[in-house]
Amino acid sequence: MRKSLVAEFDRCYKDWQEKVAVVDGDKKITFAEIVSYAMNLADVLLAKLDGVRNVPVAVFLPKCEESVKADIAALYSCNPFMNLDVKLPKTRLENILKSVQPSVILTKKAYADALPNTDIPIILLDELDISLGYSDEVHTRLMDRIGQLIDTDPFCIINTSGSTGTPKGVVLNHRSFFDFHDWAIETFGFNGSENIGSLSPNIFDIYDFELCLLMLDGASMVLLDASLAIFPVRLLQAVADNNVNFIFWVPTIMVNIANKDLLSKIDVSCLKTIWFAGEVFPTKQFNYWKHSLPNTTFANLYGPIEITLDCIYYIVDREFADDEPLPIGIPCNNTDILMLNDDDAVCGVNEPGEICVRGTSLAMGYYNNPEKTSAAFVQNPLNNSYPELIYRTGDLGYWGDDGLIHFKGRKDSLVKHMGYRIELGEIEHIAVNTLKIVPNCCVVYDKSKKAITMIYEQTADITDLAIRKALEAHLPRYMVPTKYVQMELLPRNTNGKIDRLRLSQMVNCEE
Repeated sequence: MRKSLVAEFDRCYKDWQEKVAVVDGDKKITFAEIVSYAMNLADVLLAKLDGVRNVPVAVFLPKCEESVKADIAALYSCNPFMNLDVKLPKTRLENILKSVQPSVILTKKAYADALPNTDIPIILLDELDISLGYSDEVHTRLMDRIGQLIDTDPFCIINTSGSTGTPKGVVLNHRSFFDFHDWAIETFGFNGSENIGSLSPNIFDIYDFELCLLMLDGASMVLLDASLAIFPVRLLQAVADNNVNFIFWVPTIMVNIANKDLLSKIDVSCLKTIWFAGEVFPTKQFNYWKHSLPNTTFANLYGPIEITLDCIYYIVDREFADDEPLPIGIPCNNTDILMLNDDDAVCGVNEPGEICVRGTSLAMGYYNNPEKTSAAFVQNPLNNSYPELIYRTGDLGYWGDDGLIHFKGRKDSLVKHMGYRIELGEIEHIAVNTLKIVPNCCVVYDKSKKAITMIYEQTADITDLAIRKALEAHLPRYMVPTKYVQMELLPRNTNGKIDRLRLSQMVNCEE
């Protein structure tokens, strides 16, 4: 029986000791080097935490070979890792740390000053003398503890945004990653020969799946600097130079490559499997990729962070017209999708409803946040016989005549932008309640231009630039609106609330 990914990794890695596990620029790190470092750092963590198990270990590092080793070290210490974005404003980091309250923060001197003041212990990795090689004593001590883990213990925590300005820590366990991994192996034939073009930040669930492929199959992770996303020529060249054969990217990057016709200039025929998720991939640009790489398998995946990792997929196996949306497909193995209408009844064919998910892929909930957990993970309304949780995604979709699920959009103000899941209400909360820079505002998403727009009531002593600068100090860059519109008064609907639908239609109808 498999009880934890780290136990499986320790059992399997001996067959891959001299194989390259991580490529980080010019550095090539073997599995033996990763395990030696991770075990010795885990032993340091055990001493620091007095043997406590299943408490979050925060890793405050950019995605690099050291962050990969730190994540695996947290797992060897029998604790879930929680990667933090080193570019986040201190106020947002402070909110995350207050909410999750990790047991310790792993970082380096170069990044420590970016952390807010906190009582949480900080370990500076560059001040440790982590030796190569590990003793039998250390290995035995760690494995005795790992043997006590079970598959419902937490594997990692991923922070998402919250409508009240407080991010939520999504808890994902070992079992759900085993489940998704096994589906991926069965469906796509992964076998450990993968060279993964790892582009997503380490705060994304995509990275966590890539880490699973490394730990369970011996796949190699080629760490692609996130800044390469704005230099697509260099990005594709890195793919070619490292013989990358599997990527899991957000469509925005791939659209940019298509628009510049870069696949005709750089040979990336090494790519055998391409997954994409996080937002709608315009079919015209998808077709460019599909026709440029005719021997490559393409798959459209769907799933919020509260699902490990995705729950619906579609292997693109036919031609689509440029104006024909791609379906999101069918449920992954051992996952069930319920399409429910406003009365919690099952929708008919072609009838839009909320996409709800049941199965082992569901997250365990939000860390230290039972109220938000109980609101999102609810009893299956179709089952009154025994406890069974489902997750309400807030997304709308429908089962088509073709037997596939098609995506319709968001039920509320949650949007996918640049691959990030953003609650527009959080931006409003920061502007009106936290910073008090405008009396009222409504943040909407311009789908055609893929731009976040803030519409706010006029105030004599504020400018668009001042609003933007104030928000930049409190929000990550991808959440800061790029367009600002002043109105004397925001329109209200019949119940006195700001008419979000009208404002959204106004923005999305603009030429």
